[in-house]
Amino acid sequence: MGNMMNYGYGFDWTYLLVLIGAVISMLASSNVQSTYKKYAAVRSAGGITGAEAARRILQMSGVNDVTVEHVSGSLTDHYDPSSRTVRLSDATFGSDSVAALGVAAHECGHVMQHHQGYVPLNVRTALVPAANIGSKAGLPLVIIGLLIGSFKPLITIGIFLFFFAVLFQVVTLPVEYNASSRGLALLQDCGILGGEELEMGKKVLKAAALTYVAAAASSVMQLLRLLMLSNRRSRR
Repeated sequence: MGNMMNYGYGFDWTYLLVLIGAVISMLASSNVQSTYKKYAAVRSAGGITGAEAARRILQMSGVNDVTVEHVSGSLTDHYDPSSRTVRLSDATFGSDSVAALGVAAHECGHVMQHHQGYVPLNVRTALVPAANIGSKAGLPLVIIGLLIGSFKPLITIGIFLFFFAVLFQVVTLPVEYNASSRGLALLQDCGILGGEELEMGKKVLKAAALTYVAAAASSVMQLLRLLMLSNRRSRR
């Protein structure tokens, strides 16, 4: 009964690691939402939309094999390297706000990474299959291994798989920060934003980047907890 209280149904102090990670993620999410909302209300002096800005950036950068499309949802913006498509969300595609232009430029930053063979992006892309498996199967396998009497092989496999999900989150950090840096430079070089507006766009992208930091920190804490539980079980 003591083991079940520690690892299955009762309180265990390592839950604090998960709680801390969850709080960090919630704070980061709240921050990006409020920051985006603030600057989504500020119309850019140039009056061009996110879609128009993305197309201008790509054209002026000599990128002619990437299209810009609309995708439904809020902050669902992304670059799909397999189809060479920049997909901009409802709040970005047709909006001429400073926030929308910042997000559109960020996705164009990913395009430039892809075209120039940015190594961290290639590493992240290669990790996608293993990360998907690890995020879905890693934690459940560890939990099952703990509940059925500390079945070490299953726990080890679960932790190994979950490690790839964590590694993906960590590698994502330089990819996203670099895309934002590229995006801000493109906005300035293409004459889309400058001065105070560029600083506003920078705040939006900085807030967005912090969500990736929070996600990585949360994943690392979860992995640390799994390792601690596994080691504790091994000593029993």
